[in-house]
Amino acid sequence: MKYLVMVQGSQADYEAMNGRPSAGSPAWSKEDVQAMYAFMGSLNNDLAETGELVEGQGLTEPARTRSVLPGADGRPVITDGPYGETKEQLAGYWVLDCASLERVTEIAGRIQECPQPEGAPVYPVLIRPIDEGGDPGARE
Repeated sequence: MKYLVMVQGSQADYEAMNGRPSAGSPAWSKEDVQAMYAFMGSLNNDLAETGELVEGQGLTEPARTRSVLPGADGRPVITDGPYGETKEQLAGYWVLDCASLERVTEIAGRIQECPQPEGAPVYPVLIRPIDEGGDPGARE
């Protein structure tokens, strides 16, 4: 079964990774950022070797987000920047093809081991089964 595995972050986290700390996110050093990328690269390589990696991407900062909603006149209303209602945004994702929910949960636990500086926020790793249009009664 395929799963979408998501990690979250905030605009403050992206700024911290660029050396600009805030109350909730300490500044990351270049070494901290390199360690994170090395960890993610190793994880992706391992998942590719097992055949479980379908796709995975890190996303740009929330400030570069664009939201498109229908306007009252039927024309799209476009808003730039992070969404005001939420602090955490999708920071990256993997599409994984795993034999079981237990296996993808094991991978999510490994993702939680990603190095980061002391005091950096910790977010849950979210797992969502992908609906591939099969029998609704057979879903997990």
